[in-house]
Amino acid sequence: SAPKGLRQHLLREGPKAVADWMLDQDRLLITDTTMRDAHQSLLATRMRGIDMTRVAPSYAHFMPELFSMECWGGATFDVAYRFLQECPWERLRTLRAAMPNMLTQMLVRASNGVGYTNLPDNVVQLFIRQAAATGMDVFRVFDPLNWVESMRVAMDEVLETERILEAAVCYTGDIHDPDRAKYSLNYYVQIAKELEAAGTHILCIKDMGGLVKPAAAKALVTALKNEISIPIHFHTHDTSGLSGASLLAAADAGVDAVDCAMDALSGLTSQAPIGSIVAALADQPRDTGLNQAAIREISDYWDGVRRMYAGFETDMRNPTSEVYIHEMPGGQVTNLRAQARSMGLEDRWPEISRTYADVNRAFGDVIKVTPIAKTVGDMALSLVAAGRTVDDMLDPDTEISFPDSVVTFFKGEVGQPHGGFPAALQAKVLKGAVPITVRPGSILPPVDLEAKRAEAEAKMDGKRVDDEDLCSYLMYETVYLDYMGRRRDYGPVRQIPTPTFFYGMSPGEEVHVDLEPGKTMVVRLLAVSETNDQGEVRLFFELNGQPRVIRVPDRLAAAAGARAEKADPGNANHVGAPMPGSISSIAVHEGQAVRAGEVLLTLEAMKMETSVHAERDGEIKRVAVAPGAQVDAKDLLIVYAG
Repeated sequence: SAPKGLRQHLLREGPKAVADWMLDQDRLLITDTTMRDAHQSLLATRMRGIDMTRVAPSYAHFMPELFSMECWGGATFDVAYRFLQECPWERLRTLRAAMPNMLTQMLVRASNGVGYTNLPDNVVQLFIRQAAATGMDVFRVFDPLNWVESMRVAMDEVLETERILEAAVCYTGDIHDPDRAKYSLNYYVQIAKELEAAGTHILCIKDMGGLVKPAAAKALVTALKNEISIPIHFHTHDTSGLSGASLLAAADAGVDAVDCAMDALSGLTSQAPIGSIVAALADQPRDTGLNQAAIREISDYWDGVRRMYAGFETDMRNPTSEVYIHEMPGGQVTNLRAQARSMGLEDRWPEISRTYADVNRAFGDVIKVTPIAKTVGDMALSLVAAGRTVDDMLDPDTEISFPDSVVTFFKGEVGQPHGGFPAALQAKVLKGAVPITVRPGSILPPVDLEAKRAEAEAKMDGKRVDDEDLCSYLMYETVYLDYMGRRRDYGPVRQIPTPTFFYGMSPGEEVHVDLEPGKTMVVRLLAVSETNDQGEVRLFFELNGQPRVIRVPDRLAAAAGARAEKADPGNANHVGAPMPGSISSIAVHEGQAVRAGEVLLTLEAMKMETSVHAERDGEIKRVAVAPGAQVDAKDLLIVYAG
């Protein structure tokens, strides 16, 4: 009989026994992705841990038959620091304690860890060891190029920790499209065989774009079942609205587990609704055994939580078959729309999505998954923002400012794509630089971990840095230090109720903040003063019944007061910002002579870095911005001497 908690089975028998148990089941196993992704909009990056903590025990009590709960994945590690101002390690420990009988699961970008660039091998190994020690059970490991060699360091370390290794093959294209023979059925079978030979306990079909149609799902699962002997776990997104049919087709073909999201947080760029899949299979040969009443009750909870996030909802209201053209991953569709909105390009979304597809073909038809999907998106946005086309990008005589992620990709710093790089475009992007042709991690020297620990402690005024903190510092140095600075200034804001965290309080409103069991702080806002000349307001409030007054900056007033100098479009000596963002670095100084193609500065927007290149020879007369400055599109950056 099925163990009530697979985690105890894992701890008692080991990961191979869990895989064997999966193969013995007649029912379909389900992984709930709700704790990771929340749902299809930017909400996915802003789901606060306190909402998860309250509902987690309900999963443990009423849905122990779930194969696993996905708690970390992709971007959700750094955005916990970046946007939520909470520690992802603390979140994992809290969920682990609340669901002691369930397997926790995460996504690992192989040699990237949970970052966006290749890391030294010993950093990846440290991160996986620490994640396992903190409470992670199942590690889904993938490489953005399906390059098994690049996955081996992460895979081997998971095996060393005696946790469950689920290696993934990323799906793109269409196995039934004769014009996409590069990614044929045989291509996926061969990678699956490599991963099985490398020791993975479970194979994941990772369909990040929601591109696997029902017929493809049946053919792919059938072929894999005939060729490999390990369990198969199917992950897809519902952008097209067709993923439910694909999951059922995969179930009919014998797939062992599938990913779903709780009903209230499902659909579109999230996963298929768990309640619908469970209902469809009820009283059928692959009946999941999950409690439908519990699913509805838990979904009602998430429906209430979701209303608190209305201000962050995407404007995407319906499924779209457009995904079969641009093939964007589910998480990128909403993020790229947000980037376009921040750049004033929202009304040009159809053009952006077509350019994305054109860039993909020009890049050699790559696998669109982080960080490669981001590279394609960066290039598409850069072209549209600059009024350029893919033909301009391919023209050897047309100067193009390539985003840093594009340069990194073509230099081979991400790895080697199936079929190689388009030679002419690679030469244009690299401008004579020699590309890497080996596994990037193999030529990165090991990090001196204790020296890095001491460095981090020095930057935080001597605060002790444990291994969790060290992993975060090594993955996201700036993001982590910014988070620690905010925590020093504002304390554990994770405990603040969600509406208050996002929208603030209104005069007369009272909130209760649970600091620890049995210790609650009662805050009542009484009044807010007018903004003074220093851009500050006074807050009059009661803390546990005692009156208090503090001054805080009025950020809205500060934002409204700043007005940057604009570039004159008719002045050839002016260089304007191609998009809104912050200045990451400046590579030139006043009086410096530059040649066409040299980097002037680097601009970061929504985690996309773009280098602004000189379009002609000249001398720098003035640098109008400083590192860290926020700029809008067309703000003046550089002035050439006349």
